[in-house]
Amino acid sequence: MTPESNPSECVELRTAQESDLPAVLGLLGRAHLPTAGVADAPSHFVVAESDGKLVGVVGLELYGGSALLRSAAVEESWRGSGVGRVLVERALDVARERGIEDVFLLTTTAEHYFPRFGFTCVSRDAVTPGVRSSIEFQEACPASATVMRKSLRG
Repeated sequence: MTPESNPSECVELRTAQESDLPAVLGLLGRAHLPTAGVADAPSHFVVAESDGKLVGVVGLELYGGSALLRSAAVEESWRGSGVGRVLVERALDVARERGIEDVFLLTTTAEHYFPRFGFTCVSRDAVTPGVRSSIEFQEACPASATVMRKSLRG
């Protein structure tokens, strides 16, 4: 299948496995996204696969009633195909299933992409302590990164 097809028909979404780690790290590197902490918990990531090739990834780290959406990346040849959308939607579904109330993210390049999912900009002070303790928040993303939140309450 090709990226021009319906992405829900041409990719399989699944939980990342240890064996996916090199491909996940490669994709994040090509997308210029932080890789700190990724190897510690590959099961926190959902991957999109087509014909045996990883074409997208997104991470969801849980911190009590809050979560951090991180490392959303799609292979360049698949960008604009909807794969990113289905990955983010899957991560948000997982968060809802787990009873998460707020999902946060940090971005330096995609602050215009995430409002379509209901994310809004917030101050760093609005981030819950658990998420603030994440390696992404503490070390991997610069202090200038935009902080966004989506409430899943109600």
